[in-house]
Amino acid sequence: MTHTDESTHGASRANRKAFSLKRFARTYGPQLGILGVFFGLWIIFIIAAPTTFLKPQIYNAFMSTVPFFAIMAIPLTMVVIAGEMDLSFPSIMAMGMVAFLLTYGATPGIANISVRVMLSFLAALVTGTLIGWINGLIIVRFGIPSLVATIGTQFFWRGAVLVLSQGKSGTLSYVKESFLHPALVGKIGGTFPTQMIWLIVIAIVGWVLLNRHKFGAHIYLIGDNANSAELMGINTKRVRVQAFMLIGLFSAFAGVIASFHVVYFWPSLGEGHLLSTLASVFLGGTSVFGGTGTILGTFIGAFIIGAIEAATVAVGLTGFWTELIYGLIIVLSVIMHAYLRKRAE
Repeated sequence: MTHTDESTHGASRANRKAFSLKRFARTYGPQLGILGVFFGLWIIFIIAAPTTFLKPQIYNAFMSTVPFFAIMAIPLTMVVIAGEMDLSFPSIMAMGMVAFLLTYGATPGIANISVRVMLSFLAALVTGTLIGWINGLIIVRFGIPSLVATIGTQFFWRGAVLVLSQGKSGTLSYVKESFLHPALVGKIGGTFPTQMIWLIVIAIVGWVLLNRHKFGAHIYLIGDNANSAELMGINTKRVRVQAFMLIGLFSAFAGVIASFHVVYFWPSLGEGHLLSTLASVFLGGTSVFGGTGTILGTFIGAFIIGAIEAATVAVGLTGFWTELIYGLIIVLSVIMHAYLRKRAE
């Protein structure tokens, strides 16, 4: 091989390597970016409040509370990737628990508490799924923008919660007699919260659905270009309805574990989780324009959001700063994705 051939071969190999690196960065850029943000922020938290972030108690608290909204952020990621939005999930959390309470109250003849609680739990999940189906049907049948439709259904289902519960809160102490309580919000080994296990399982299932199943492929295609997806033979209406049914299901599930955790029900259940759930999705790299997003990014984003409130208080600021920071994160995320989208075009 001549010197010229060797130079050409070397240049070709370098070009292939550069192309591979560019493809890797393009494919995994969002995940690498959110990981960088995660570790960077954690270093700042440790430096700013070492007495808080170097102790295991704070991490146990994160694993106990972050799953309440992160569980909803996983299916919401799929909805947003599909180019849709759902703002009704806080109300679905409460409606699921109303279904739970009504079912429990309607089955006094069942002596076994565990069976009675399990039936009530299944009623909550079915109710959440049904509400998600109704939301999706309204959007795809009538062509109403999902943002507008779910703002309306958010108020409707919250009103239904207040009407059905008569605005009353109440204890759930009886659930402690059921095996379902430790299964959902118990402590493994006396320290590790069970709800964290559920979050990990749901995140894995969400990742498989989005990356290893045709449902996920259809979600990405619809979010990227719905017209092209229809020309490819994808039933876009059905897929979008299924996405809303998923968030309805997991919102009801999140409502149950949040209530089981405190062993109490409030009609306002879920109202404090809207911003944190949305911020987790957008901070995690999911584009508000659809077609882009990852489950891993949302999972990490949820823990960043969960840590912000603790970090805000730990560094000496009041808790009033929390919502300001959440809102700033959402706005900056949308601006960043709009910029990247224009650059790609």
